[in-house]
Amino acid sequence: MKNYFLFVVTLLFCFPVQASDSTDTILKKLNDALRNKQYYVKIKEERILNFKKIKSDAFTKEQEYNYNKTLYTEYQKFNSDSAIFYVKKNLVIAAALQNKDLSDLAELQLANLYSSSGKYRESEAILKSINKKTLNKSLLPNYYVVYREFFEHYNANSTSQKYIEQIGKYRDSLLSVLNPESLNFKITQIQKNIFDKKFAVAEKQLTVLLKNTREEDSQYAMITYLFGSIYETTHRLELRKKYYALSSTADIKNAIKDNASLQELALVFYEIGDVDMAYKLTQSAIEDALYCNVQFRTLLMSEVYSIINTVYLEKEAKRKTELQLYLLCISLLSLFLIVAVIYVYKQMKKVSRIRGELYETSQKLAELNKDITETNSQLQERNAQLSESNHIKEEYIAHFFSLCSAYINKLENYRIILNKKATARQFDEIYKMLKSTTLVDNELEELYKNFDIIFLNLYPTFVKDFNDLLIKEEQIVLKQGELLNTELRIFALIRLGITDSVKIAAFLRYSLSTIYNYRTRARNKAAVSRNDFEEMVIKIGLISLKV
Repeated sequence: MKNYFLFVVTLLFCFPVQASDSTDTILKKLNDALRNKQYYVKIKEERILNFKKIKSDAFTKEQEYNYNKTLYTEYQKFNSDSAIFYVKKNLVIAAALQNKDLSDLAELQLANLYSSSGKYRESEAILKSINKKTLNKSLLPNYYVVYREFFEHYNANSTSQKYIEQIGKYRDSLLSVLNPESLNFKITQIQKNIFDKKFAVAEKQLTVLLKNTREEDSQYAMITYLFGSIYETTHRLELRKKYYALSSTADIKNAIKDNASLQELALVFYEIGDVDMAYKLTQSAIEDALYCNVQFRTLLMSEVYSIINTVYLEKEAKRKTELQLYLLCISLLSLFLIVAVIYVYKQMKKVSRIRGELYETSQKLAELNKDITETNSQLQERNAQLSESNHIKEEYIAHFFSLCSAYINKLENYRIILNKKATARQFDEIYKMLKSTTLVDNELEELYKNFDIIFLNLYPTFVKDFNDLLIKEEQIVLKQGELLNTELRIFALIRLGITDSVKIAAFLRYSLSTIYNYRTRARNKAAVSRNDFEEMVIKIGLISLKV
């Protein structure tokens, strides 16, 4: 009764994270992951390929060993044949270095790969050849993990209480050598608690781990899988489905081919009667097991697959019968449709006579519509021009008052300075200030800068649109920090309606001949008709104003 109370309290106060996501949302993410399964595989293959591009010719033997060990890690849960290839290369390197620790590590890795791919005799022979007493202490966790997984794989092939006891024995040995603060220790301890049916304790421990684990972490799939195992044993179907789905999604996104979650989730969907989803997950799980060459997974899946496939085929046969019935109904409806078409055809002949009479009326209406459309186009063009004019006026009036206010303040400041110097009888300073053109030059520079900013605010695409009117090799490239140059300012003024060269020359403080030369040279560089060039410049930005 005490244990039951603890179990209920755990459920209420330590409910696992991810509870914010509904099961439907999680299953949607799973289906998305299944659709993009090849994409995640491609990402992993590209990552491995990029790593292989590292030239290993200049490596020392130790560096080459570590290089192969990295590739083994990448392939371990992805393609066992490739993983075996790189472990065997490391065995040769370890022998050449006469390094027992490196040799033992490679032997343990190879034994683990052999047991997962169904080569139990070879795996057992390697494990028996390793002397635990002479094994480096740092390799003891690997030793116990490989032995535990060897019996797990063998038990999948031939279930026996003896193998289950061996699994527990090596799990306990592993716990004795792992760092109690390590994640591997915590997960192994949770597996032991689940095996000992301490579900409430295991669930609480998993909840703590999951809060600190992201979906991208390598242990995320294992943690959520263990949640699913607890809920499977305690017969909580929805939670079991939810956490097996989370684990499956993580495995797919990480391109883990040696996984158990998809198989367990397929059984869940089979139990709730969703045969289509169960079949889909089973197919995916078998594809993964065959791709990775994990024989014990293939063996487990074959039993599930035969059951689900039989039900799926029966359902497909039922669908086929229903389809035939639908086909018969469609045929009858088609016959009815043919009769209806004949009737409609006769009616249409009557309508065609009326249509002929309406045709002449529609032609007249079309002509009227055409006239109305042309009138509307003209009105829209006028409205656009008025809108542009109003827009310019509003912008320039605001900036005009702002600039006038600024210049009045500057004149007042200048007057105060001159007055102070006159009072102090600093006539030489006053003469020097009056003689200097720096103030005028600075004000002109600021005036042109303000003009550039205001104009580009009105017509932000002016420079690009102006360049589009020029041949490619003659297009204007502004210097760093420039908004407009002299040539662009001339045509900016033209765009604003100031087409008189005299006024443009006065504004820009250039000679009339200089302005004329700029305008002539621009027409000569035009990609359009020289005669239409300035007219097209005036139309820049007109479309945006209409909008």
